[in-house]
Amino acid sequence: MKKLIYIVFFVIPYFGVAQPELTLEEAVALALENNFDIRLVATDVAIAANNVHIGNAGMLPTVSGDVSAAASIQNTTQTLLSGETRALRGARSRSAAYGASLDWTIFDGLQMFTRYEQLKALKALGDANLKAAILTTVFEVMSSYFDLVQQQQLINATRTALELSAFRYQTAENQYQIGRASKLEVLAASVDMNTDTTNLLRQRDQYRSTQIRLNELLARDVNTDFSVTDTIIIANNLNYETLSRWAKQLNPNLQSAIVNHRISQLELKRVKGERYPVISVSSAYTRSQSRAALGFSTESKNNGFNYGIAASVNIFNGLMQRRNERNAEFAMEAAEIEVDRVGKNIEAQLLAAYQTYLMNLELVRLEERNKLIAKENMDITLEKFKLGSIAPLEFREAQRNFVDASARYSTAQYQAKLAEITLNQIAGTLKTE
Repeated sequence: MKKLIYIVFFVIPYFGVAQPELTLEEAVALALENNFDIRLVATDVAIAANNVHIGNAGMLPTVSGDVSAAASIQNTTQTLLSGETRALRGARSRSAAYGASLDWTIFDGLQMFTRYEQLKALKALGDANLKAAILTTVFEVMSSYFDLVQQQQLINATRTALELSAFRYQTAENQYQIGRASKLEVLAASVDMNTDTTNLLRQRDQYRSTQIRLNELLARDVNTDFSVTDTIIIANNLNYETLSRWAKQLNPNLQSAIVNHRISQLELKRVKGERYPVISVSSAYTRSQSRAALGFSTESKNNGFNYGIAASVNIFNGLMQRRNERNAEFAMEAAEIEVDRVGKNIEAQLLAAYQTYLMNLELVRLEERNKLIAKENMDITLEKFKLGSIAPLEFREAQRNFVDASARYSTAQYQAKLAEITLNQIAGTLKTE
């Protein structure tokens, strides 16, 4: 039994060891800087931004340099118009050429301009996806952070219960030694103290697991130990109409759906551009020379500039043009439906979250009163227990009521804060700075 007392008095102060405090603002800043999901999406956005270039849309010419060389060794026999015959074994010939050429499509049914607009739209889509990743990560960080606050409050309540159980056990043991209490009271007090010790250890393990999860979100050493604030401040003035208005403007999922609809419109425009002719110009400057051991000329040198223009138009391609246009129209229609679907889904999520928010605000007020009543009842019961005017079971019941009320109050606070964060995430107004 002495060993048990030693464990209890070792565990109680352990939870009071001071650790460097991590504020919510610091946690969010670390997540924005280090979180892997955000960094991966940010890389995709950087690629999309790098792709927004007129050259990538096909507006610029292509210029290439060309060099070629060739040689041959042949046995050759030639008969001239005069009837003379010439023959040469191992006749050698060489040729070389180099130059530069330019090709430029100057008109393709405005497809190049449409592709450029598509590249800009893809950049906007990447920005919306990045915002969604940021909001999701910040939501997870805030959720984990306030979960730690809640669990710290539960640890404090459980620690208080353990202290009272240790006091009750020591009192029963002392009274038993002088013959004023039975062995049964000592055993019952010991069981209750064991139970409270187990609850405290389990609560600490849950706290540590959540702490590790938050460290993972912050992309830092998961063994980093820290403390959090001891209070949860809940905004009680959120307005549904205001949140709904912001959600229509800022929700990243809705923004992504709108951008995808824009991309589908541009794709239809691009496909229709394939009906128009494609006009391209080309030019080249070339220098060449050749030598031969046999022939009308044994050496030749050339240099010069050439240019030209070409045009082509699709007359018939197996009705593929019309089929492609219809497919693009179907895709645009589907994107428009997706915008409506996402909009309705956001409205439903926002309304449900707001109802939960209002309910949890009311629960916070109710459970706060319950906790105060339970605390007062426990204090009175403790004084009576010290005087020996109540039975140990009544004292234990008051103890349980206080722990339960504290747990319900902490849970109500956490759920209300979670509802608040959820509303701001849906509305796209969750603070990320």
